Amino acid sequence: MTGDTRFRAWLVAAVAAVLLAGLVLVSPAGLLRDGAAPSGVDGPAGHRSGSAAALAVADLLHRRAVAVLGRDEAGFMATVDPGADPSFRAAQRALFRDLGGVPLRVWEYRVDPDDALDPGSPAALAGADELWAPRVVLRYALAEVDEVPTTRPMGYLFDRRGPDWYLASDTALAAAGRDTWRGPWDFGPCLVRHTRSGLVIAHPGAEGTALADRVAAELDAAVGAVAAVWGAGWPRRVAVLVPAGGAEMRALVGPEFSVDAIAAVAIADRVSLAGHTAEGQRVVLNADTAGRMSTQTLRVVLRHEVTHVAARAATVDGAPMWLLEGFADYLGYRDSGIPLAQAAGDLADLVRAGRTPDALPDDADFRAGAARLDLAYQEAWTAVRYLAERVGEPRLVELYRRIAGLARPSWSEVDAALRAVAGIDHAGLVAGWRNYLSGHLGSAGATGDR
Repeated sequence: MTGDTRFRAWLVAAVAAVLLAGLVLVSPAGLLRDGAAPSGVDGPAGHRSGSAAALAVADLLHRRAVAVLGRDEAGFMATVDPGADPSFRAAQRALFRDLGGVPLRVWEYRVDPDDALDPGSPAALAGADELWAPRVVLRYALAEVDEVPTTRPMGYLFDRRGPDWYLASDTALAAAGRDTWRGPWDFGPCLVRHTRSGLVIAHPGAEGTALADRVAAELDAAVGAVAAVWGAGWPRRVAVLVPAGGAEMRALVGPEFSVDAIAAVAIADRVSLAGHTAEGQRVVLNADTAGRMSTQTLRVVLRHEVTHVAARAATVDGAPMWLLEGFADYLGYRDSGIPLAQAAGDLADLVRAGRTPDALPDDADFRAGAARLDLAYQEAWTAVRYLAERVGEPRLVELYRRIAGLARPSWSEVDAALRAVAGIDHAGLVAGWRNYLSGHLGSAGATGDR
């Protein structure tokens, strides 16, 4: 089987839930805790919400945000400690410049002065009179894509020199668990490609530029293809990130993934089923693997991941993976021209050998490194494809919404949804799917593509 037909093992969807409560919006006028009265922090590491130090840091972060949006490098660098490590100051200047081409609608910070770490002795920074380490998050929104801003943690350490406060480090608190999130702009200059349906952010260079151009050429069609089945009830705007290497990809998708083993990941920072929203949705491509794909395979992968973006706000953590990944593969392969027997080659081999599966794949089969990973994707896809041909795409979407909204549902709950939408239960689905596989994959000449 060729590399183009074995990419399913790299298709991974993730929701990174970032629950950030009790934060304070940085305002030049002061610190406001969601309308509540300020509360204090005990001990030398903290400052009361209304203290002069807290207000000074709030003003510093406000000026920093204004400088980013206003492209004011001098104003941005004025917030960085002039006595800080020269490498930190150089990295901050590079960060500012690398953000230059990124379209931002929102860039601001929130600080919780009541959740401060003990930063240690001021002697840790030469000449500093005082250190402070409150919890800080970045709140940002990409223009053309994000309907609402998303939040990311920033492990900022501030210091005071005389009457003035500065940002002194964004790495000093890592050992205490306060890491600074890194975006694409932390890894080099950003190359941006705009389309009607979103944008692609990569880094300039032969490989990055070529892949960004290929993705941009496919993005509008991918969004349109997904919307044709899922409907219009989602923003239909997608941001695709193309990191330059493994370190950047790990920063963007999180440590839970083996980045060398995946080609694409759909991520989100926060999902609200009640509000039908998902914040910070991104499709992240592994340039090393995606760059080697044919146009046809890249198209399938991109549509698969865009499906996760479209359906994210209707999908709970713990919903059955056979449905989530099978549905995404269904839309990925739909109208692809790839024959069923080719795309599901491992499954076809089993069917022709008389070993047709008698159960849907388990959630554990979809974990990175699982022995049945490729086969699980093929089984899930063909089961959903069978359902689509049985009930039609509108009812398939209805079935997805019913089941994907259930966290770790029992088979009785799945049966109830199947009966309501498809007129069969789980046993009937498996029996019908087995017959479908025998009819479509049971002979060497079977192709059976839509």
